[in-house]
Amino acid sequence: MRYELYYWPTIQGRGEFVRLALEEAGATYVDVARQSKSGVSTMMKMMQAKTGTPSFAPPFLKAGSLVIGQTANILLFLGSRHGLAPKTEAGRLWVHELQLTIADLVQEVHDTHHPIGTSLYYEDQKSAAKQRAAEFRKERISKYCGYFERLIAGSGGPFVTGRKLTYVDLSLFQIVEGLRYAFPNHMKKFQRKIPELIALHDRVAARPNVAAYLAGDRRIPFNEDGIFRHYKALDK
Repeated sequence: MRYELYYWPTIQGRGEFVRLALEEAGATYVDVARQSKSGVSTMMKMMQAKTGTPSFAPPFLKAGSLVIGQTANILLFLGSRHGLAPKTEAGRLWVHELQLTIADLVQEVHDTHHPIGTSLYYEDQKSAAKQRAAEFRKERISKYCGYFERLIAGSGGPFVTGRKLTYVDLSLFQIVEGLRYAFPNHMKKFQRKIPELIALHDRVAARPNVAAYLAGDRRIPFNEDGIFRHYKALDK
């Protein structure tokens, strides 16, 4: 299967969670908008289609005749096909639930720099962003990361569900990477409280396919157009 991934070409964003799964699986895929000048236009036309199953927003994945949208939904599909999810229905639903929790966290990260409106620039909402980021650093990072820290510690293995890696472990790697980029001062102190999650991050980073991806040019650097953004005023 040759997959087509549709996402914005200059940011990691939500598409990066899908890229990490495809890379770990060694899957053949085309990051359409990055490899074709007309890729963004094609993506927009697919989203605006009046028939079929058009996605509301990227990322979405084309697999044969299927077009699958929403990050967690894409990972549910890929997990079963590439051994990145448990084999039992209960296990697959549990991992999907965890990915949806990660999606909630990603949205809260986004809202630290865009607390009033997505259509406004960060510069238009600095005061509200500063207040939102302070609450996020104080309360929400510890709540989310503490939850996953507890799951890893009690899993009986090196990964969230035990001995076998799933797409949730890949996503948690990206969460740690993103939080370190966006809030380096806070994370430098806080990460001592989540040793299991940091160790999981390091184990994922060392996996051969992931390590090769991180060292290559397919990994888009973090920047101030993505979900994880570093503004000094939000990391005090």
